[in-house]
Amino acid sequence: MLDNIFWKNKRVFLTGHTGFKGSWMCLVLHALGAQVTGYALAPQTKPNLFELCNLESVLHKHICGDIRQKEDITKAVMEARPDIVIHMAAQPLVGMSYLDPLTTYETNVMGTVHVLEAVRTAALARVPIRTVINVTTDKCYENKEWPWGYREVDLLGGHDPYSNSKACSELVTAGYRQSFFRSDAAGGKLGIATARAGNVIGGGDWTCGRLIPDLIQSLLNKDKVVLRNPRAIRPWQHVLESVCGYLLLAEKLWEDPQRYSSSWNFGPEPRDAKTVEWITARMCEKWGAHASYQITTDSPFHEATYLKLDCAKAITQLGWRPRWSLEQALDAIMEWTRAYQQKKDMKEICLEQIDHYLKEGAS
Repeated sequence: MLDNIFWKNKRVFLTGHTGFKGSWMCLVLHALGAQVTGYALAPQTKPNLFELCNLESVLHKHICGDIRQKEDITKAVMEARPDIVIHMAAQPLVGMSYLDPLTTYETNVMGTVHVLEAVRTAALARVPIRTVINVTTDKCYENKEWPWGYREVDLLGGHDPYSNSKACSELVTAGYRQSFFRSDAAGGKLGIATARAGNVIGGGDWTCGRLIPDLIQSLLNKDKVVLRNPRAIRPWQHVLESVCGYLLLAEKLWEDPQRYSSSWNFGPEPRDAKTVEWITARMCEKWGAHASYQITTDSPFHEATYLKLDCAKAITQLGWRPRWSLEQALDAIMEWTRAYQQKKDMKEICLEQIDHYLKEGAS
């Protein structure tokens, strides 16, 4: 699925590397032999995957920085002289976007502008950046509550500040691509794309307000799980599905920037778009020990009911496809959580899961 030879010693500049998804990205890049410079705020939860796996030790350089600070991010990119830039830093929560819309827009919109300005500045200074990927979200689409999946050509929008800001980030990227990074200009050497993934789940997420972290915390604390939107359908997928999809896209952009510089969906098989209550019931069943849940109608903010992705473009043009079923993803989370409970070496557990996933993808 991924080319180990391609990634060996590639210089990767990764924003948001201290987050849940960014930490898994660090681990996969480490397993592939890349040299990663990470730029992000300090981890936002206690505990967190970044510190639990001592990921600073596997990085080429770890920079605590804020993408809202244009000069800082530009200096970091210039000094790192990366081959590839992967932008994952964000304010990632719908609920938080209602409480603090200003920071959400500053981070998700102007933060994207600052990262792309840093790339533009570096390119003008002849830093040989070849590939840029901006990771957004499936929620960037104007949600029509359709029962079918959204395609990359569908209308962008977003009801809440988070979703709307991510749609703006998509538009910013398209504007920079057309204005400054056209793949048919400057020898066609720089490719820039956006990646939209579904509801990413996996071991090591402690972000309050997300289903799996809240569920795991309740199970570990022997509390009853409380569901606020049990009938909501989401495109659930293990974090390795999206992370490896982004890296495959990076490989393709490197080879042919003109062909692959666009937006891409990475989601599960249609059968794995399940309700919140289905996920919760399966997790409680797998956990055992009298695990249970209850439903509340006290939802503090608007949430979409139906949200699915059509990934035909990535399947047909990138050769990507989901490797793990939702059942396998939930089993991997349970395995990870049991290991955490037993105080095992979580870096090794993560690397074992990555190795298993990559080998399955190669088979």
